[in-house]
Amino acid sequence: MTSTESITSYLTRRAAEVNAWLDCLVPSEDVEPRHLHKAMRYSLLAGGKRLRPALVLTAGEALGAETDDLMPSACAIEMIHTYSLIHDDLPAMDNDDLRRGRPTCHKAFGEAVAILAGDALLTQAFRVLASEAPRRDAARQIRVIREIATAAGSVDGMIGGQMADIENEGKQVDAATLEYIHRSKTGALIAAPVVVGGIIAGATDDQIDKLRNYGERIGLAFQIADDILDVTSTSEQLGKTAGKDQAARKATYPVVHGVPASRRRARELVEEAVGIVSSLGISTGMLEEIARFIVARTS
Repeated sequence: MTSTESITSYLTRRAAEVNAWLDCLVPSEDVEPRHLHKAMRYSLLAGGKRLRPALVLTAGEALGAETDDLMPSACAIEMIHTYSLIHDDLPAMDNDDLRRGRPTCHKAFGEAVAILAGDALLTQAFRVLASEAPRRDAARQIRVIREIATAAGSVDGMIGGQMADIENEGKQVDAATLEYIHRSKTGALIAAPVVVGGIIAGATDDQIDKLRNYGERIGLAFQIADDILDVTSTSEQLGKTAGKDQAARKATYPVVHGVPASRRRARELVEEAVGIVSSLGISTGMLEEIARFIVARTS
């Protein structure tokens, strides 16, 4: 990022770079089974902030890694994120019709194809990660694969958080349960990219710990901000159906703590994250800007 580049222009630029790589890393619509690959690309290349890959790139580059060494892992994380969105939108899960401003994958292609598209993106992500190991530092890439698999998995990861979210729909949850859901369902796959960038760059154990602490705080802040936006924004602003959490009686920060307290908590987490990452002793201005963007965004 240049001294005059804004956070929005920075993220837009990084998203364009990521999209170009994603286009090459996922089979084209000309490759059989064509309908499946079309569905995969429909959801994966539909836009989005590309925050997770941007975190890989920003953290890794701040610690001296080359962009080309970071991109495969950054794109793999985005594939996993998109797979989770496809499955979350299914009738058996959140039953949503709108994602990134257009019909969800199962609305456009049918439920069976949407399930397989999500499965295929998850599988392709690990194919990309494994294929890169011989070309990069193999030991570091194994650590990367383990880090991403854990963040996407069932023990304190995305799938475990989603399960807890489903189990607690319509229930009155305590603050500890709510925080577990948010840190696992959303936060884990935001913290992991920061750590992955550090691993690829050869960061020290102390630096990795700081990156993880930063990532965990912005991950929780991100989901709190999402909870707030669900009750304060329109579907047009969000690019997905507003008010779905309330309609499904989901456990959210505004429900448990109220909107003002939720906003305060998100801001506190961001300031903690900024303080942690600034102690790395390197140039971390963009990581600080991303943290603040997470709670200032409108979609």
